[in-house]
Amino acid sequence: MHSAAIRRRLAFGLAVLTASGLLAVAAPGEAQAATSALCPGRKVRALPFSTGTVLVYKRGGYVCAVTLTKKPGARRTMSVSVQARGNRPVVDAGTYAHHAGPVTVHAGRRCVWLKGRVGPGKFSSGWILC
Repeated sequence: MHSAAIRRRLAFGLAVLTASGLLAVAAPGEAQAATSALCPGRKVRALPFSTGTVLVYKRGGYVCAVTLTKKPGARRTMSVSVQARGNRPVVDAGTYAHHAGPVTVHAGRRCVWLKGRVGPGKFSSGWILC
């Protein structure tokens, strides 16, 4: 892939994340609905933990995940990870105000392992969606 194409894709991804961050600050209730636009497909799981929730979407053979905080607004350490069995995990980690992700893997019919973290709270699913 050419560097210009990579830059365009990175710019698009950054624009999507920036727009969702602005929605989180402007209207936290509406930002929850906007999060589903980050991952294509249908929501198959909501995996809550003490400080947040990992939302899982499927479309075709792809699995997409986003970690949402229970208290948006303050920036804190967050991460989301999806791993298809037999492959390496795809991770997004950083300091965010609303969500980490989305991250997407091609799982086909393989199980996936999901992880999420918001501040001190964390979640690990084990192999699911088999």
